[in-house]
Amino acid sequence: MLREPIEQLLHGPLDFTGGIKFPDPKELRIYDSTLRDGEQMPGVAYTPEQKVEIIKMLSEIGVHIVDVGFPGVSASEQKALRLIMEAKRRGELRPDLEIVVMCRCNHKDIDATLEVLQGINISPEEVTFFIFTSASDLHTKYKIGKTLLHREGISDEKWLETPVAWYREANIRMMEEAIAYARSKGVKSIEFGGEDGSRADVDYVAELHRRGMVAGGTRPSFPDTVGTLSPEATEYYISRLVQAVPEVPLLVHFHNDFGLGSYNTVTAIKNGAKAFCTTVAGYGERAGNAPLHEVVVTLKILYGIDIPGFKYHLLNDLYRLVESYSGIPIQAHAPIIGPQVFTHESGIHTAGVLVDRRIYEAIPSELVGQTQRFVYGKHSGSQIIEFALKRMKKELDEAGVLLDPELVQRVTVEMKRLREEKASTNLLQKLIHIYHKTLNSIGLTDQDLLQTAVRLGKAGQSKGA
Repeated sequence: MLREPIEQLLHGPLDFTGGIKFPDPKELRIYDSTLRDGEQMPGVAYTPEQKVEIIKMLSEIGVHIVDVGFPGVSASEQKALRLIMEAKRRGELRPDLEIVVMCRCNHKDIDATLEVLQGINISPEEVTFFIFTSASDLHTKYKIGKTLLHREGISDEKWLETPVAWYREANIRMMEEAIAYARSKGVKSIEFGGEDGSRADVDYVAELHRRGMVAGGTRPSFPDTVGTLSPEATEYYISRLVQAVPEVPLLVHFHNDFGLGSYNTVTAIKNGAKAFCTTVAGYGERAGNAPLHEVVVTLKILYGIDIPGFKYHLLNDLYRLVESYSGIPIQAHAPIIGPQVFTHESGIHTAGVLVDRRIYEAIPSELVGQTQRFVYGKHSGSQIIEFALKRMKKELDEAGVLLDPELVQRVTVEMKRLREEKASTNLLQKLIHIYHKTLNSIGLTDQDLLQTAVRLGKAGQSKGA
């Protein structure tokens, strides 16, 4: 409908970002943590069977790496890993899909994971071990400090007086030994890193990465564990960490506590990171993680970085699946995949998109598996009412109703009245109340804990008697 080429009518995003240098898109790897970090969102718990269905869609859409959590901690996690690996062997997952299992930096965790793998007939070579420790001085001394002291045969009494420098070195030694031990047990692919890296000294993180590689690690990971990095700080850290270990891709993992998870991820990629962690819908603890859809669509639309093989049109299907399993609804106005972001009501907006959708839409709805639609109410204009009624002309004709300007005006007025009438009810307030009540009940509460303790305690006492 437009007479002039669209490029003559507006400035597109690439007018400003087209010259920015990124890594080769073929080298980028999407690392999904929906099954691990996403499940750490309060109240979310996937069954092993649900995890298999989710990972099938992640494989189909084009994710490269999936973190499936800690198989050494529960029977449910072990079953999920077994089902996932069986699905991969049957060809239901891409053969190049990398599966990651997590361990802390100790022989016990590594042995437990190896035992689980052996018990379900999985070779250590078939998966990647993520062996993680801490990085910030706060964590190394005050979270895992006593563990580090015990490893060196030092009593807890020395905890507070021992200087931070000692904990730093002891922490790296612990990580080196864990990586070397895993390699000695047949593990070939080892991701490693320090939790809370974004609040650690960058030179220390760089040293941790260098020595981890020498010990036998294969991919360093840098997490912004509590989401405190600004884009400027992200650039500072990532540029230096990429330079410290340039021979392997750096994995970045951003949380969304300030709503910057996606942009920090893009900033990290601009600065040389080649693997980036996301979750479906940004699910995760606190404010969640960098959302998959925001990162990949931002890269594509705003920076012209199209990830080879990624099926953007499946985003909506993927999100609806995970939403149904998690029980946590996606916000109606969530960027890109919210159920109402391609829905229009305002007369000004509907008039514009009827001429050309790009007047008010920056993202093609079909790109992400969505559909443009209209709803009608107090903000609707006669133009959209007429447009919609013309699409219904067959039904109007069958009902014996003449579509003319008078009908359009009368329907427009009536739709506004009906919407006002609906607004006067408390239906939405009831829905919000139900939502919050349900949200508060999907996890187990203090009351559930107390009742369980009382029940088990009384049962134990009666057996003892």
